[in-house]
Amino acid sequence: MKKLGFIGCGNMGEAMLPGALKSGFIRSDDVIIHTKRKEHLDELHKKYGVIKGAGNRDVAQNARLIILGVVPDVYREVIEEIRDIVSKDTIIISIAPSFSMEYISSLFQLDQEIKIARTMPNTPAMVGCGVTGISFSNRMNDSDRKDVLDFFNCSGDSIEVKENLMKAVGSVSGSSPAFIYMLIEAMGEGAVLMGIKRDDAYQFAAKAVEGSAKMVLETGIHPGELRDAVCSPGGTTIEGVVELEKNGFKGNIIQAMLKSAEKFQKMQDDTEQ
Repeated sequence: MKKLGFIGCGNMGEAMLPGALKSGFIRSDDVIIHTKRKEHLDELHKKYGVIKGAGNRDVAQNARLIILGVVPDVYREVIEEIRDIVSKDTIIISIAPSFSMEYISSLFQLDQEIKIARTMPNTPAMVGCGVTGISFSNRMNDSDRKDVLDFFNCSGDSIEVKENLMKAVGSVSGSSPAFIYMLIEAMGEGAVLMGIKRDDAYQFAAKAVEGSAKMVLETGIHPGELRDAVCSPGGTTIEGVVELEKNGFKGNIIQAMLKSAEKFQKMQDDTEQ
């Protein structure tokens, strides 16, 4: 029995795999993967030394932790294919935003409740700086939970949340990198407008975001207090802050998050009808 299996291994799956290998969480010969694209499977085998699964059922039969890394449109099809060979000790890990644990469990059509971890990772996992929200089904014991948390911690941080908060996690973590990229882009373009070379401008902007985030995480000081510490009375920063507030900067960010969460919920509702 292999420790970890991937059914489908796209951008998010491959983002998490190197961290798990480099951290020592798992050996390459203890990972089994199947993807529809043979050339991609061959590439993963060559790059990471993982086992090439003969099919989805091969992965389901030979792995204890199974990442469902396929697109949401084929979740039902994949689960129907593997449900008769999933053991009572198998942990199904969903990384798709659209499916509740209750719905996934219903697709397996088993007499007993299966072990499911519903997760919401984000793309910074690709550089070992992701954060994943995780909810666990009732049959998951402490050891099961630890295994799942340890896996996601290999590519960043993991936080256990109640399942009804998953749409909020999807907004504040899953979607928000796009908002931050827009901020970095805007800051960089502003610097270019004032004469800084483009490459330098994006480095200034990106490092400012990285450093500011570390200040929040490592000092534990409220972001508002940290902001005030930069704003000298009558200085340059407070001038910019007032302009941002005039244009509803924080309100716009909050509304964008609420819109993302609303779409998240609609996708789940539509999928489970």
